[in-house]
Amino acid sequence: MQRTLIIDALNAEKARNDITLCGWVRTRRDAKDFSFVEINDGSCLANMQCIVDEGTEAHAALGEANTGAALAVSGELVASPGKGQKWEVRAKGVTVFGLADPESFPLQKKRHTDEFLRGIAHLRARTNKYGAAFRIRSEAGRAVHDFFHGRRFAWVHTPVLTGSDCEGAGEMFRVTTLAPGEKNTDGDFFNRPCNLTVSGQLEAEALALGLGRVYTFGPTFRAENSNTPRHAAEFWMIEPEMAFADLTDLMELGESLTRHVMEHVLSHCEADVKLFDNFVDKGLLERLHGMLRQPFARVPYAEAIHILEDSDKQFAFPVTFGVDLQTEHERYLAEEHFQRPVIVYDYPKEIKAFYMRLNDDNETVAAMDMLVPRIGELIGGSQREERLERLEARIRELGQKPEDYWWYLDLRRFGSVPHAGFGLGFERLLMLLTGITNIRDVIPFPRTPGNLEF
Repeated sequence: MQRTLIIDALNAEKARNDITLCGWVRTRRDAKDFSFVEINDGSCLANMQCIVDEGTEAHAALGEANTGAALAVSGELVASPGKGQKWEVRAKGVTVFGLADPESFPLQKKRHTDEFLRGIAHLRARTNKYGAAFRIRSEAGRAVHDFFHGRRFAWVHTPVLTGSDCEGAGEMFRVTTLAPGEKNTDGDFFNRPCNLTVSGQLEAEALALGLGRVYTFGPTFRAENSNTPRHAAEFWMIEPEMAFADLTDLMELGESLTRHVMEHVLSHCEADVKLFDNFVDKGLLERLHGMLRQPFARVPYAEAIHILEDSDKQFAFPVTFGVDLQTEHERYLAEEHFQRPVIVYDYPKEIKAFYMRLNDDNETVAAMDMLVPRIGELIGGSQREERLERLEARIRELGQKPEDYWWYLDLRRFGSVPHAGFGLGFERLLMLLTGITNIRDVIPFPRTPGNLEF
């Protein structure tokens, strides 16, 4: 089918005698001699207004098609006398592909609550808000790939099925072919316990110590029974790993990536971001531009704790050296104290994972978290421990078995180098870009406790 996308028709430089648009009816208004039909095809936020004259074959073909119906309109692209739109289509022909019963079609011309739209996630991409959110998601993903391609990172694909627990938290989904109740994993598909991955980091490290610079961008899974607005059971992670790199290199990479994606979305999704600025999060545009006007702050963990202790805030979780920062602490640092994104680094080893490089003080590790306004933690990463003996000792210290990580330890036996990497939660980045406050609304089909409907 030869058709023109609405975004291209709206940006046309001159009128056209012959054009075909396809889309879904957003509104229909019947006048005495013609009908106004606005259609949207998902390519942009704006609709195209089509004029269908009464008494024509096009009007007869339009029939009772109303909000939600899918159709094609062919005709002339002409200058629009109305305000706010440069072009409109004078219809010569209409083809209706599918009607939507006005009594049962749930998306009528009114604002719907997010809770209602989550219950019809299969249809919510047709609304202005979610169409805009998912276009921003698409452009942000493109920006991620462009960024790493420009820095000569190889895009790699790490396993979704894994036998290791990278985070050490144990909150993983089990994958099995065993019958319910059967516990002997010797008869399972892999002859050992298998889970959905929470991170591709360990495998990405192996690839980085051969390819030099790599990144993963794909789904990860965590069986955390949490119903907070920031957690989902299935989410997408961006995980770069760099050989011959240290913590300073990593902080530069995290800030540069975040800035690149923000700049790309602001320049390529202007109308969509403005929608969120107008109707979802007043001040979003100014906040995003403000983040880009100055460098991100950087502060050691110990200093961050002093800042929190000296603040007048009454935190629900008391602050002392050695505690893991909670969302309220992270947001205070980013929103109130620094009023911009801040990277906190050199965390106590007791609250970080076994693979993070031990600093010379023997008390902290070369870890970093990037904290951003309204969200809290966006990025978490570290310089990896490249020294075999120290890595083995750390694994034992945390009650794990070095033999379970034999191949990971081999990377330290054979040509070990300083290397570093982080994980960036893609959905949290999208929450930052849109002002959406619930992770369920930046992923098309959210997976949360008790929610597997679509």
